[in-house]
Amino acid sequence: HTQSRVLEIEFADGRCFRLPFELMRVYSPSAEVRGHGPGQEVLQTGKRDVRIDAIEPVGHYAIQPRFSDGHESGIFAWDYLYWLGDNHASLWSDYLQRLEKAGASRDPAGAGPAAAPADAAARQPGAAPLNAQPLSRPRA
Repeated sequence: HTQSRVLEIEFADGRCFRLPFELMRVYSPSAEVRGHGPGQEVLQTGKRDVRIDAIEPVGHYAIQPRFSDGHESGIFAWDYLYWLGDNHASLWSDYLQRLEKAGASRDPAGAGPAAAPADAAARQPGAAPLNAQPLSRPRA
């Protein structure tokens, strides 16, 4: 789904998520995004058009996407991908609020309004099971 900029992934429990590349990029589990401790998170701006150029498996527990902006240090465990999908709506809302508070934008040039992606429908709340495993390799 490179043209739609969405990673579609189905888990063994039957849940299927469509994760926008932008959501994955701004919530990358890398230290570059998360920082090295609480309160050290780095707000990611200008990522509206980000793509995933490649996805590499990391053992049997994760994937490592290479984003079009050069970011490739995030290792996305299956549990983390499940959590992103399960919390998509609240994470997206929080991201837009943080952008607005910072006077920043989703657009690379810093222009234009911040808006939710088309599939930002609410997801059911809940924690990812510790044994979350995909049924098949994710499609990008």
